Amino acid sequence: MEEKVLYVSDLDATLMHKDLKISDFSVKTINELVAKGAAFTYATARSISSAGTITKDLNLRLPVITRNGAVLADNNTGKIIEKALFTESEVDLLKEMLPELPRTGFVSCYFGDDMKKVFADTLHTPELQGYLDYYKDDPSVVFSSDLTGMFRGDPGYVTIIGDKSETEPLYIRAREYNGWECLFQKDVYRDEYWLEIAPQNSTKAKSILKLKEEYGFDRLVVFGDSVNDIPMFKIADEAYAVANAVDELKALATGIIGSNEEDAVAVYLSKAEPGKL
Repeated sequence: MEEKVLYVSDLDATLMHKDLKISDFSVKTINELVAKGAAFTYATARSISSAGTITKDLNLRLPVITRNGAVLADNNTGKIIEKALFTESEVDLLKEMLPELPRTGFVSCYFGDDMKKVFADTLHTPELQGYLDYYKDDPSVVFSSDLTGMFRGDPGYVTIIGDKSETEPLYIRAREYNGWECLFQKDVYRDEYWLEIAPQNSTKAKSILKLKEEYGFDRLVVFGDSVNDIPMFKIADEAYAVANAVDELKALATGIIGSNEEDAVAVYLSKAEPGKL
């Protein structure tokens, strides 16, 4: 009996080029394989609105994993299928532990299936302001007058952006509470650091295992480049790091493939024999 194989790739610096696009070759290769029955999806720290503008030409049948596992969504429609949320007590704790948040970060809040990135209307770190300037025309960006207002609706994700000297102490403080997930890493494109906080068990690995069980896959093959891919590398049957990956991930890899600029994931998939749904 043929094994059913699930293929999962990270986006930034793995499937995507440094110009923040997926090449025509990768899109064509993946779409052809999916049309033939291959089971492929992606896992990213991006929101579905951010990822969807980049992956809109991919015809994916499986849910995609966004916000590092906190949100499952339909890539074709952008509809949120499942999301994790902070409890009321955790919201109170976040506000208590991170009084710097208005200046350093934003909160992803949900209003039904509508996600908003809530910023404080105040001065921000240069790194956060750079992010805000990039997304200035994004309709999901809204502003609040204070810290409490940043946690409106149903809060599900906290993002902090700054230099290492400022963000690392916040990471050390936030991880004192073990009821949520904390991810701290350098941005793959710039020198800034990101601290991301999500509800407990919201990781790429947890969401991938859920898909694997729900759809009855026998094997898991993953592709990545950064530290937030480590959990999914640890649960995979095969894990391939792109050539531009960090050393920590390469140490866990089954093998090293070409770089993201060489469309290494699509090249690998074109030579594999994907299991069918």
